[in-house]
Amino acid sequence: MLSEKIVVVTGGAGLLGRSFCSAIADQGGVAIVADVNLSAAENIAKEISATGSRAEAVLLNITDSDSVDNVIDSLHSRYGRIDAIVNNAYPRNSNYGRKLEEVTYADFCENVNLHLGGYFLVAQKFAMYFRTLGGGNIVNISSIYGMMAPRFEVYEGTAMTMPVEYAAIKSSINQLTRYFAKYFKKDGVRCNSLSPGGILDGQPHKFLQQYNSHCGKKGMLEAKDLSGSLIYLLSDQSMFMNGQNLIIDDGFTL
Repeated sequence: MLSEKIVVVTGGAGLLGRSFCSAIADQGGVAIVADVNLSAAENIAKEISATGSRAEAVLLNITDSDSVDNVIDSLHSRYGRIDAIVNNAYPRNSNYGRKLEEVTYADFCENVNLHLGGYFLVAQKFAMYFRTLGGGNIVNISSIYGMMAPRFEVYEGTAMTMPVEYAAIKSSINQLTRYFAKYFKKDGVRCNSLSPGGILDGQPHKFLQQYNSHCGKKGMLEAKDLSGSLIYLLSDQSMFMNGQNLIIDDGFTL
């Protein structure tokens, strides 16, 4: 479905990113594993290439304008084009994840700036590049908590919480998606978002029980469960879909 498409995945060496890159390569695309941790990105690219698929690692800091420009310029020089960007990186500071009462103004602002600001910067730079090509595709990774109130009860009895910064960031990403979709729609640039539910990553049993009670048969998802929806958004099968948000959560939001 993605034959010969050049697709950049920010945060490509992370939990979701590596799964996204593998799926893109499996569908015939060239997966560009873009990450601030270059050695980790290189390892993912090597693993994908060892299967006979195509992948390349690049250094990218989504909060650095020059870094984003360098990635666009270098990839364009090698391939002559870039077809899509997946805004997936998850930058945050060391204090991220505290309960509301413990979040300082400075930490709130820094985390919003890193994550939401980084998504804006990447989308802005790539959208303007795509405009020069006459088209392109942006997929922003959002979250179910970008469009619903937190279910704080699923965190009861654990040390976990749903960070207030996360709610602010992901809801803003959904609106940013619509903004970019409308602003660039006459330029052939599409922008959609993908909103996953929770992803398995070593969470405590009590939390999983409480979370899964709101879902269907699957419960909390694995990273690979998002791949089909991402491939659809990146492919020509969704060529007239723009400014939309796909929710994949096994019914958690119902």
